[in-house]
Amino acid sequence: MDLEKRPPGSDPQEPARRSDAEGCLTVAIRIPVRIVVLVLVVPVRLVWDALVVGGRVLRDTVLRPFGRALEWLGRALFVWPAVGLWRYLVVPMARGVAWLGTVLLVIPAAWLYRWVLTPVGHGFLWVVRGVGAVLAAVGCGLCAAGAWLGRYLVVVPATWLYTWVLTPVGHAIAWCLRMVVTGVGAALYWTARILLVLPALALWRWVLVPLGRGLAVVGREVGAALGHAWRIAGHVSLAVGRFLGTVFRLLVGDPARWVYRTLLTPVGHVVRDAVWRPAADASRAVGRVVRQALADVRGSARRARADVRRALFGEPAKKPQVARREPSAAKARTLGSSTTALTKD
Repeated sequence: MDLEKRPPGSDPQEPARRSDAEGCLTVAIRIPVRIVVLVLVVPVRLVWDALVVGGRVLRDTVLRPFGRALEWLGRALFVWPAVGLWRYLVVPMARGVAWLGTVLLVIPAAWLYRWVLTPVGHGFLWVVRGVGAVLAAVGCGLCAAGAWLGRYLVVVPATWLYTWVLTPVGHAIAWCLRMVVTGVGAALYWTARILLVLPALALWRWVLVPLGRGLAVVGREVGAALGHAWRIAGHVSLAVGRFLGTVFRLLVGDPARWVYRTLLTPVGHVVRDAVWRPAADASRAVGRVVRQALADVRGSARRARADVRRALFGEPAKKPQVARREPSAAKARTLGSSTTALTKD
């Protein structure tokens, strides 16, 4: 049984050559491991796909509407009151406090800095510069004298001592230490090589490397078997899902569709044509009659108010009509000639 997929047109002798190249251990491990992993992975993949479908249904039908409701409730309870509080209370109060701070603190502080502290600071700086110049001159003289004395009392004797005494003694001590360290280092090197390096090299070469290669073959085959079994379990899960969908459609969907099309739709049409439509026409007719009656009542009330107003206060005064002035003949001729000229242009 070959559990690996081969592309179309591949050489049928390729698995045999690959098995010969990989070795008998790989071929002996591959098939049992893949069978065991397939048996273990198929239930896990079925449960995983069922959980994924249930999670999607739960997300679309419960969690997403509940989240939108919580979002709207959070906005209504927290965001909108906070925005209103910030916009209509905090911002005006902050502007008032800023204006008061500017008037009571910033302007007096700026005046004090400009007209009091700045002149005082300029005078103090001038005094400090004068004192600093005097102290700098005195310091330069003292530094020059100290440098001359230090050169001839300390530097020249120390240079002579370093050149003619300390340097030869240091060279001799360094040569002795170099010889001692070289001998001790060589002895420690060969001791560590014989006691540690050679046994560790033998352990690595003859024990750890073969064991690691065997473990690598086993791990690689287990990983490939898991991937292959996961893909096969996906196909099995897809087939099971399609079968369950077909059973659900045959047992629930098709009967519900037949009931909707055969029973509920004709009954709904009959109810619509025999009950709802006549009731709607009757309600519209009653509404028209009521509106017409209300219009007549409003007209009668308006006329009664007008009669009472005329009986109590008399006829209202009519607005004087202003006579419109007719244009003169000369203006009419001028207007006609300009209109003719525009029409020709």
